[in-house]
Amino acid sequence: MLLKTKSENPNIWKDDNAKEVFKKISLIEKKIEDFKYIEKNLLDIKELFILSTTENDEELLNEVFEDSKKLLKYSIKSRYENLLNGEADLNNAFLEIHAGAGGTESQDWAEMLLRMYLRWADSKKFKTNLLQESKGEEVGIKSSTIKIIGEYSYGWLKGESGIHRLVRISPFDSNKKRHTSFASVWVYPEINEKIEIEINETDLRIDTYRSSGAGGQHVNTTDSAVRITHIPTNIVVQCQNDRSQHKNKSHALTMLKSKLYEFEIQKRKENESRIHSIKNDIGWGNQIRSYVLHPYKLIKDLRTNYETSNATDVLDGKIDRFLELSLIK
Repeated sequence: MLLKTKSENPNIWKDDNAKEVFKKISLIEKKIEDFKYIEKNLLDIKELFILSTTENDEELLNEVFEDSKKLLKYSIKSRYENLLNGEADLNNAFLEIHAGAGGTESQDWAEMLLRMYLRWADSKKFKTNLLQESKGEEVGIKSSTIKIIGEYSYGWLKGESGIHRLVRISPFDSNKKRHTSFASVWVYPEINEKIEIEINETDLRIDTYRSSGAGGQHVNTTDSAVRITHIPTNIVVQCQNDRSQHKNKSHALTMLKSKLYEFEIQKRKENESRIHSIKNDIGWGNQIRSYVLHPYKLIKDLRTNYETSNATDVLDGKIDRFLELSLIK
């Protein structure tokens, strides 16, 4: 049954998937509108170009060039949105960061990466929720999990999973030596409630502990934080952002279902071995991107070969070009 026909059924709201139907219709209609907008403006620009050259009107010609630039930018944006067509690309994303070996250095680097993704999310007007964080002994973080809420947040960020390597003069080394640090990034989608992920209670180990993060005296003095281990896959999730142990457990189960969903997708794509090596070996040989701040500034993606010397902008969250190219690699 066509989506439009289905939406016109008077009993549509009795269907649990009604919202999904209208969402899909809205997305398809937007793609059609984008195509019509590009087609119409392209014809207008063509006519204005002919007119400006025929009459030798330099002012009109400049206007045509400006309109062309705007339309090109719009069409590129539309193109990338059409590439976000995976089963879960539209969904919200969970993003995990883990510091590699190296103590203070890697923990500081992990926090720098967290800041970069938070800045990126903010630039897109996406909401973010901190679900779990383990602080470093001196600075930085050992690990952190955030939820990024916004259309296509998973689709845009899914290519960021992997090892990120930093080379810089250490601010923690009195001898001012150059250090190399590693941190892993892991992105997985928030799954739709209608996607059935079966979890057996006997497969779970549930531990509670005291929250180590901010949140008030009550959070830090009760065992409200929850850690769930899925024994068959050894997938671990944890949540400590709420004072209620019950709510933290609910959030953690949602995260676990999302991770199991992503796990199955990766198996179908026969990438399971690569994914496990990424999560288990945060070091040389597995990095997807290098961030060099000394002796020169260069950030290079090792999969697409895209590079830029504007390290400051990238670490401030301007990573769109990396994300775009990851869609077409």
